[in-house]
Amino acid sequence: MSVYLILNIFIILFPLLFSFEKRISFYKKFFPLIISVVLTGVIFIVWDSVAVKRSDWSFNGIFVSHFRIFNLPPEEILFFITVPYSIIFTYACVRHYLKDKQLNVSPVLIYFISLIFIITGIIFSGKYYTFTVSLFSGILIILLNYFSREFLMSKIFAVTILISYIPFLIVNYILTSLPVVIYNPAAITGIRFLTIPAEDFLYSFSLAAVCIFLFQVSEKFFTTKTGK
Repeated sequence: MSVYLILNIFIILFPLLFSFEKRISFYKKFFPLIISVVLTGVIFIVWDSVAVKRSDWSFNGIFVSHFRIFNLPPEEILFFITVPYSIIFTYACVRHYLKDKQLNVSPVLIYFISLIFIITGIIFSGKYYTFTVSLFSGILIILLNYFSREFLMSKIFAVTILISYIPFLIVNYILTSLPVVIYNPAAITGIRFLTIPAEDFLYSFSLAAVCIFLFQVSEKFFTTKTGK
């Protein structure tokens, strides 16, 4: 069993075990969950595959299987199932226990932060991972701020993002310190927290934001259709 596969099991173990806990009843959200995980997986697997093809990063054969699907080891494909599942489970738990309210953050400030990300991407256009993740994050925040500000400013969403960074730090530290994932120095700025590239923090935010948003939209759709 590869190290990366063990990490995937670690990521999903707790959420999977508690999916049938009666108060949260996460298992009842099966269809919105599947839609969100699949769509998020498609987006980020395509991104990941392109990034590997252009050598933004690679995988250490010592810690992953040698078989490849779309340029990626199976463990990396699995990562885009276990992580969205766990993030959405966290969101469901936070929503159950925490009363929601809108954060009072100026839309202008949000657009300004987005613009900083986009400008950062342009400045580092020669560093492909920095460019891609900065641009993607900036545009994503602009779209959410304009079309779904209530979601973006939700206290529950903000708390979920903060909580998600705890396992992110643990898992990404292991992935980048062994290393399981090897980053091309030409594709990143070189700024790191411990061994984690700064770009990964934006990547993690984007992944979490996309899967939670898709889950919420899917959930509302099925609630409207079924009346439950």
